[in-house]
Amino acid sequence: MKRLSWWIVFLAPVVCLLCVARLARAQSGAKNGEWRTYGGDLASTRYSPLDQINADNFSKLAVAWRFKTDSLGPRPEFKFEATPLMIHGVLYSTGGTRRAVVALDASTGELLWMHSENEGDRGSNAPRQLSGHGLAYWTDGKEERILYVTPGYRLIALDAKTGVRVPGFGAGGVVDLKKDDDQDIDLVTGEVGLHSTPVVARNVVIVGAAHLTGGVPRSRKNVKGYVRGFDVRTGKRLWIFHTIPLPNEFGNDTWLKESWAYTGNTGVWGQMSVDENLGLVYLPVELPTGASPALRFSPTSRSTAGR
Repeated sequence: MKRLSWWIVFLAPVVCLLCVARLARAQSGAKNGEWRTYGGDLASTRYSPLDQINADNFSKLAVAWRFKTDSLGPRPEFKFEATPLMIHGVLYSTGGTRRAVVALDASTGELLWMHSENEGDRGSNAPRQLSGHGLAYWTDGKEERILYVTPGYRLIALDAKTGVRVPGFGAGGVVDLKKDDDQDIDLVTGEVGLHSTPVVARNVVIVGAAHLTGGVPRSRKNVKGYVRGFDVRTGKRLWIFHTIPLPNEFGNDTWLKESWAYTGNTGVWGQMSVDENLGLVYLPVELPTGASPALRFSPTSRSTAGR
């Protein structure tokens, strides 16, 4: 099977929104009453055609069950933001201060399995902690996997039926995202992580990067927020997109006085959208360190493309 070659589109926020809106019209949303990816479908339409709940009966809804995440970590979580997935009657979600993964019976709330990683100081130093936005699902029709990124920036692949790490993925089910990133990153204190979910398309797991929240980075120097694609079966890195172009890459000449070398951030911490028919993934890229606040709404922002 020919390996997928993705075109990655680096877009200004306004252009990105227009493209996502166009994709929304082209795709039909979630199918078969399930919710298999964070945005409902890879285009992130967040739409489901289900009509059993409507304006006439909404006021009559009652809670069927509750699942508390207080025990999924050393302390209760204060900011739960995960969007659960629902596949084959099973609800999958992250939760708790260690970003544990749980599988629940969607009809009863029964806990089917739970997976948790204690990352010690690496997790405590992470710029994006707590349960994050959720996880991703993949299947080839035979095997099913759940994939998510830990607070310490490690990509984990789990057997969707058991919650056990997939031994053939990376090293014992884990890909260390602070490695093989075309830059040196301290494994414990390096300021990079992710709270959004990976995206899986055409057997490629696409992972972004995030830094500390806030509009004023502490220094003009920081980890760069590159985007990578990994083989969903093996965890092998297939490609990397440098959001700050390296020498001999398109756009590098616009980074004056060698500023590309020390500038950081430009992470993709928001959810990505994908058009599988075109082989395109759309990346909402943040500002670099040292960028003037006046540039946030600059009308001169341009789109660039890389491979």
